[in-house]
Amino acid sequence: MSSDMNKTALVLGATGGIGGAVARKLVERGWQIRALNRNAAKVSRSQPAFEWVQGDAMNSGDVLKAAEGASLIVHAVNPPGYRDWEKLVLPMLDNTIAAARSVGARIVLPGTVYNFGPDVLPMPTEESAQYPVTKKGAIRVEMEKRLKAASQSGVGVIIVRAGDFFGPGTTSNSWFSSAMVTPGKPVAAIKNPARRGIGHQWAYLPDVAETMVQLIARADRLPPFAVYHMEGFWDADGMQMAEAIKRVAGGKAKIVGFPWWIVPLAAPFMPIMREIKEMRYLWKVPLRMQNSKLTAELGKEPHTPIDEAVRASLVALGCLPEPHQGAASTLIGHSLKDAG
Repeated sequence: MSSDMNKTALVLGATGGIGGAVARKLVERGWQIRALNRNAAKVSRSQPAFEWVQGDAMNSGDVLKAAEGASLIVHAVNPPGYRDWEKLVLPMLDNTIAAARSVGARIVLPGTVYNFGPDVLPMPTEESAQYPVTKKGAIRVEMEKRLKAASQSGVGVIIVRAGDFFGPGTTSNSWFSSAMVTPGKPVAAIKNPARRGIGHQWAYLPDVAETMVQLIARADRLPPFAVYHMEGFWDADGMQMAEAIKRVAGGKAKIVGFPWWIVPLAAPFMPIMREIKEMRYLWKVPLRMQNSKLTAELGKEPHTPIDEAVRASLVALGCLPEPHQGAASTLIGHSLKDAG
């Protein structure tokens, strides 16, 4: 992106994990962040570095007004608690597309693996056919179709697909924070949802954000519809993430299996359990997105060593004490070095 380009970004979902992480990375690079929120006065106290605008992503007028003067819209907003996806997700995206078209902004979308069904596993590429087997996957496919159509009429789009998120700021709906460990408590047992021998792909939130921001910085040289896969942390046998948590937490925690039997029993009453039930296929078979297209563009993928990433995640969840300032500075230094 040329140095004289307007560096104002509208972030939808700035209080969420990936939206907040991308916004903070953009601030580090001199961007002005405008963030839309239904309770702007409240959230502005916790993140004063952003310009908070009162409004709702479901209201096209609010989104358009917030987007005025922006060259970038980060669309990282999701319905809370997985409720009403089929009613809310596509209208919110349509509002973003309309605003981007009106003000001449580029759209950045955090993508997922839900687009892919078992037919293209275990190694889908950016161009693999998308025949999802879940409702959420079908919505994700439709989101990307609408963005591709927008890109053909002048709206630049960047999509980064990554594995299961973990890391500071990750929502309570993540596997790491809602299943494997218990937030606010020392790690005594690690409930591993993976099958031994079945690989699984994870994505450390700061690395995903750094990847997106590096792509944004070179947006002028990217195609109008630019889609990239991240490798992230590949847990080759389904045990390495659990072992890393055990190692970082002191080596005494027990690794046990996730109680899958409870999911169908709770699904009728809990939206999150319905979501887990629908997505279980991703734990039964390996899915490993290749990052060769990304590394061809960036040179290398931002990557934080797994123990360092897990430690930061556990500290953020209150499962480990805060490190001493000196140690924290060392960690931050390593993270910046690894991010390149």
